Amino acid sequence: MQNMEKFLQAVSQGKYDERLRRLYVFHDTAEELEAARAKVSHVIEGFEKAFPGMDCTGAAVFSGPGRTEIGGNHTDHQHGCVLCGSVNMDILACVVPTNDSVVKVVSEGYPALTIDLNDLSIHSEEVNTSAALIRGVAAGVAKEGFALKGFCAYVSSTVPGGSGLSSSAAYEILVGNVFNRFSCDGKLDAVKLAQIGQYAEREYFGKPCGLMDQAASSIGGVVAIDFNDPSQPVIRKVDYDLARSGYQLYIIDTRSCHADLTDDYAGITQEMGAVAAFFGQKVLREVDEAEFYAAIPAVREKLGDRAVLRAMHFFAENSRAQAQAKALDEGDMEGFLALVRASGRSSSELLQNIWSVAVPAQQAVTLSLALAEKALGGRGAVRVHGGGFAGTIQAFVPQDLEQSFVASLEAVLGEGACHAVSVRPEGGCMVMSSEEE
Repeated sequence: MQNMEKFLQAVSQGKYDERLRRLYVFHDTAEELEAARAKVSHVIEGFEKAFPGMDCTGAAVFSGPGRTEIGGNHTDHQHGCVLCGSVNMDILACVVPTNDSVVKVVSEGYPALTIDLNDLSIHSEEVNTSAALIRGVAAGVAKEGFALKGFCAYVSSTVPGGSGLSSSAAYEILVGNVFNRFSCDGKLDAVKLAQIGQYAEREYFGKPCGLMDQAASSIGGVVAIDFNDPSQPVIRKVDYDLARSGYQLYIIDTRSCHADLTDDYAGITQEMGAVAAFFGQKVLREVDEAEFYAAIPAVREKLGDRAVLRAMHFFAENSRAQAQAKALDEGDMEGFLALVRASGRSSSELLQNIWSVAVPAQQAVTLSLALAEKALGGRGAVRVHGGGFAGTIQAFVPQDLEQSFVASLEAVLGEGACHAVSVRPEGGCMVMSSEEE
């Protein structure tokens, strides 16, 4: 483990401090810097304990960030527009390449995984598991023509599972970057890695997701993405520093798990798809909005009112995501916040993804939204975040209200429910390599 000891020494001596500042978006306080160093050292030390005596030649640390959906709730899977960003909460892994075709992963709090890369078939028993994501990403990389190499990894996460920060996408992008480093010589770009992550989640994990989560995690920064052609999404960086706007972005964990709500998410995709099919199209982006509104009586008769309402949400939200990006381009924070509030209302009233009909007694998202609006007192903005039904909400909180806002929400949801997050400028990446020593 001599290589690992040199690795730890380089971290403690500050060789990677600038890199850590960029990824974890903090100022120069000693506490923040020490916490970032400790986070990296933790996964290196975890690897040493999980794989004792291993030859650690080529060891590297990788990061897959969580993402925040800033605009475009459930628009991506209909080839719409989104505004999103990677955040400074991530899944971190210390990884060592091996000379075989086996992937071994030890993740904190979970059973160890072993994946044979000679078998890239879909395993039904792996649906909704990390094993499915690893195997799916491996299959996606192999489809690009690369010979896969095995590795051992120790993984630690600050992206809460089922939180709306998309821990699954962060994991996919993490694994994709590992394969890109050790099997592809870095030849896969951020967009291709996002597409491979989506393939893994749809085909192997069993969730019919769009591409937004993976793209935000992979690309980094605040980005406006147009998925009109998902094979070639149009991606544009939005140069706006939310931290200097006078507002702090919070992701609030409603302490409700959405791990078993795949059918609810799938229902949105299916109903929007059914409306598109009514007009002979595959997705709503291909449907003329005026033609849709003219045909509502016939559509609701055939597909029901909820499908109509969800389609109405798509058309408005797709335009709204573009308007949000424009508002940030122009430095119009108040206009941006008004659009955030409108997005939240549309998700609640039209998309209807703030509670599940399968468990009507559990309405933690609805309750959290109400509490947040009360705490903000008409200032800032709040909306459902991500897939919805459970998980998290998003709030833009005036900095002078932060203390009272957090106290009010956590009095009900529990200590630690409110996470102040920053958009980090870089997506999934290799953080450091022992070969740099």
